[in-house]
Amino acid sequence: MVGFFYIYIMQKHIIFGIHPVLEALRSQKPIDKIQILKESDNTQELLNLAKELHVKVSFVPHQKFRKYQSKNHQGVVAFMAPIDFADFEATIENALDKNPEALFLLLDGVTDVRNFGSILRTAESAGVSAVIVPQQGSARINEDMVKTSAGAIFNIPLCKVNHLKDAIYFLQAHEVKLIGASEKSNQSLFDANIQKPAALVMGSEGFGIHHSIIKMLDHTYHIPMKGKTQSLNVSVAAGLFLYELVR
Repeated sequence: MVGFFYIYIMQKHIIFGIHPVLEALRSQKPIDKIQILKESDNTQELLNLAKELHVKVSFVPHQKFRKYQSKNHQGVVAFMAPIDFADFEATIENALDKNPEALFLLLDGVTDVRNFGSILRTAESAGVSAVIVPQQGSARINEDMVKTSAGAIFNIPLCKVNHLKDAIYFLQAHEVKLIGASEKSNQSLFDANIQKPAALVMGSEGFGIHHSIIKMLDHTYHIPMKGKTQSLNVSVAAGLFLYELVR
């Protein structure tokens, strides 16, 4: 199912060579990342354009390019993302027009592809209207993620923004309540009375939600822990939060 704001399947593809990669950038193909040999020349235009479009670039040693030795790579390869990203503002506005009690999910620093895929699977099942991630510091959209999501990644809008703070400002301007999962909160999730539309922010397992993001939220809640374990896997925690919101 593909609408004008839904993600769609992209054929797996690797682009070789400076000029083909430049053309892909100019036509705004969904490039996930670019790798450049450390000793490569004549890449400044490519670097400038990649920076402008917020495409990740890494400089790698010759060992990384050995598997491409039969290709005319010119020291540059680009990896296409398996999906295209939905336009953030259009997606949010359309979701709120269709459902005044829409639910959104923001992921702050979730870098494990399997956790990310599991979260997408749960989010789609819980009726989340869109998942929003930052340009930097998120898991790659790759085959492992698609597999772990059980195909859910193709049935839920996935938006990428330059900074989560920009997304939060936009959501707040549309009167969406921002809530976060934090084990440091003194409020239990099970005592929460959350009004929708709402957006849930989940942080990384290691660091949680960034402090600067926490300060922008309307409320934070913790999951009551009855045993000796003090934390849950982020995909499990996201599932508990999402279905508590559904309930």
